[in-house]
Amino acid sequence: MLEKMYEEAFKYAMDELHKQYIAEDKEGDFIFNFNVNYVGDTINVITVSVASPFMKNQVTNKGSLKIIEDKLREVTGLNTLKVECIVNEETVSEVKVETKTEKTVEPKKVEEEKIVTKKKKHPLLEEKYTFENFIPGDNSKFAYNASVSVAKNPGKQYNPILLYGGSGLGKTHLMESIGNYIYQNSKENLKICYISAESFTNEFIDSLNTKKTTEFKNKYRNLDVLLLDDIHFLQGKEQTQEELFYTFNALSEKHAQMVFTCDRPIKEIKSMTQRLVSRLSNGLSIDLQPPNYETRVAILQNKIKLVGKNLDPEIIDYIAHNLETNVRDLESALAKVLGYEDLCGEKPTLETTKMLLKDILNSNSAENISLDIIQKVIAENYQISISDIKSKKRDKKYVIPRQIAIYIARELTEMSYTELGEEFGGKDHSTIMTAYKKISDNIKTDSTLQSKIQILIREIKEYKK
Repeated sequence: MLEKMYEEAFKYAMDELHKQYIAEDKEGDFIFNFNVNYVGDTINVITVSVASPFMKNQVTNKGSLKIIEDKLREVTGLNTLKVECIVNEETVSEVKVETKTEKTVEPKKVEEEKIVTKKKKHPLLEEKYTFENFIPGDNSKFAYNASVSVAKNPGKQYNPILLYGGSGLGKTHLMESIGNYIYQNSKENLKICYISAESFTNEFIDSLNTKKTTEFKNKYRNLDVLLLDDIHFLQGKEQTQEELFYTFNALSEKHAQMVFTCDRPIKEIKSMTQRLVSRLSNGLSIDLQPPNYETRVAILQNKIKLVGKNLDPEIIDYIAHNLETNVRDLESALAKVLGYEDLCGEKPTLETTKMLLKDILNSNSAENISLDIIQKVIAENYQISISDIKSKKRDKKYVIPRQIAIYIARELTEMSYTELGEEFGGKDHSTIMTAYKKISDNIKTDSTLQSKIQILIREIKEYKK
């Protein structure tokens, strides 16, 4: 049976490590690699837990457990002390076994107790959105680990947290996972609200029309957890922004956890009041990028496993190679392929898969995207004219969007450098090549620029539709 002799020593050791990483300007590394919870201990072994097998590998392979172990030995003076890591599910199993041993409860009674004590589904959250069902990759591990940390310590460490990125990258999944985790694991009956910014706006307008603003304020300013999705919807809605500003202040005072999602960095939302931008930027802002090939394969394999199916590896490889945009597109393609097996009673081949996904792949293809649309979207985002993009003006406000437009045009069209030069005001091919290389090099080291370009590409593709 596990005791809790070293719990205070563990907390002290973790606090010391956290301070050390902050001093070294490596707090992000601490969030990634030290996201563990104290479970209990024996005479010389401390057991900690993590949320998933992925995180267990993370803290093991990165040497985090050894660092914690060394710090604990330093704090306690016990050189034989060891740290072992388990996954949360193992913790649950261990507790059940101990309960059964101590109380000599029959298996049937244990099962009945489990059913009684399990909480019901939260009325505003989807049960499928859990941390266990999220496959973190290089594109999302920061957001994943930060979300787990927030769920375990709501209102105490990272508040607010803002997750931003393109559609279908997992923002809502992580946000609702936070809500589900808090709801299922909190000993208190916390007031948790998940709502889209559009619904929040409509509810606020309705409260004005029905003269029930007091009820509206009481509802949102007394929450313990606010999960507000798609806040880019609030652009230009000044009165709703003002209400959110005061709601934010009220929740901040009572240390309520706030989580927001957005399709772009908050400072890039047009017509958003500066004081609200300041509040929303005051916490932890993390962008989610499209998953890389390895992560896409892992996501597909996990989805297939969850539905109890099997799929030829070459089909998985084909889907992962051809759908690079987001998780939602991957799931849509997979559902179509698996649906074929259910409805037609035969295993899909690679050729069948190519036929089934023809429409999906074409809708995600850059083929036939108009250069006019690319230039128009870039001009609108940077609040300049198309003629400015094509001009020879050397001011920074024109050069950067021009280079970005050239880069995106080269990525999304089959046009040569020479052809692009003609379309960008008669420039020679070397100028176009230099502009393309400039952006191509910069996005390798500038994640903000990379995120911005992904957003622009998505807008261009959606503009087409």
